[in-house]
Amino acid sequence: MPSLGADMEAGVLVEWLKQPGDTVARGDIVAVVETQKGAIEVETFEAGVIERLLVTPGTTVPVGTPLALLAGAGETVVLPIPEPQPSVSPPPPMRAPVPLPSPPVTSPPVTMATAHPPASPAARRLAAERGIALTAIAGSGPGGAVLLADVERAAATPSAASPARGLDLAQMRRAIAAAMARSNQEIPHYYLSTTVALAKANAWLTERNTGRPPEQRLLLAALQLKAVALALRRLPEFNGSCIDGMFRPAEGIHIGTAVAIRGGGLVAPAIHHADRLTVDEVMARLRDLVARARSGRLRSSELADPTITVTSLGDRGVEGVFGVIYPPQVAIVGFGKPVERPWVVDGQVVPCPVMTATLAADHRVSDGHRGALLLAEIDRLLQEPGSL
Repeated sequence: MPSLGADMEAGVLVEWLKQPGDTVARGDIVAVVETQKGAIEVETFEAGVIERLLVTPGTTVPVGTPLALLAGAGETVVLPIPEPQPSVSPPPPMRAPVPLPSPPVTSPPVTMATAHPPASPAARRLAAERGIALTAIAGSGPGGAVLLADVERAAATPSAASPARGLDLAQMRRAIAAAMARSNQEIPHYYLSTTVALAKANAWLTERNTGRPPEQRLLLAALQLKAVALALRRLPEFNGSCIDGMFRPAEGIHIGTAVAIRGGGLVAPAIHHADRLTVDEVMARLRDLVARARSGRLRSSELADPTITVTSLGDRGVEGVFGVIYPPQVAIVGFGKPVERPWVVDGQVVPCPVMTATLAADHRVSDGHRGALLLAEIDRLLQEPGSL
């Protein structure tokens, strides 16, 4: 069971998407796990053949518990062999039965086929994505198997959604509160802020968005994320984790983007290797993450991999946000709402759109001097949007 953040202690295995004997590659989705953040698609980080499943669906599994055995290249795959049934002696001859009173009508026992109906892999995947219980779908395939078309029809029926796949927002709030309490107790925070002029960034965005349809337009958020990613190249001590008092630099720059979930709650899935992406690619990844986060379809690596978090409440009218570091990360960058302020340009006071950028960082790893350099680098990069 992967750890999907400092606020996770256990998860419930909802469904296996692979079976013993299946070949998997690194990054393949093998199971769906229910956590405080919703239903998460669990990926495998190794290639091989699934030898055995160790956990049955519906089981609550602590973080770190093995879920399955995977045989790597060159290893022998030993699939489970059904145990032979013991031979049973034929029963002795019986006399004619004596009529008895009719027994009360009872419900038929639940069989394995009832608990886990047969379904095609495509149907299982779509049902997992839509949060639909396979037991709620009447299959039209051989032997009552659930087919892709059956799931597509059921998806149009709101009552088919499994309540187990919905977010428990109260539980999520408790998990977030526990992680933030731990952060405040263990991490010596320091805070910095600066004001960033946005005239050049806004002009660049206007030029790039000319003629684009709304769904392809760039937002300021994409420039912010790319600027943070590039700034971390120059100041890598803000990109990593602090475990047992020791800083461990990250191998890549994976920016966790704070996303508010409708109805309450918060997740911060990662945009992997954000420094290597173009601004358009960052924007596309951001749109995709926000959509999937709000529908409960994130992957395990997106929640486990962030090396720093970026949060913005500008669209909520907040001019400045001072975040709490999400352990074991060592920094969080915040952006506020763009507002117009008097600004000096070439000796003249003119109206200018500006934004407050903030940093909360771990004093065990960095100090105010290095933090100031990080904010200054983010500011410099936003003044040169064409270089992003």
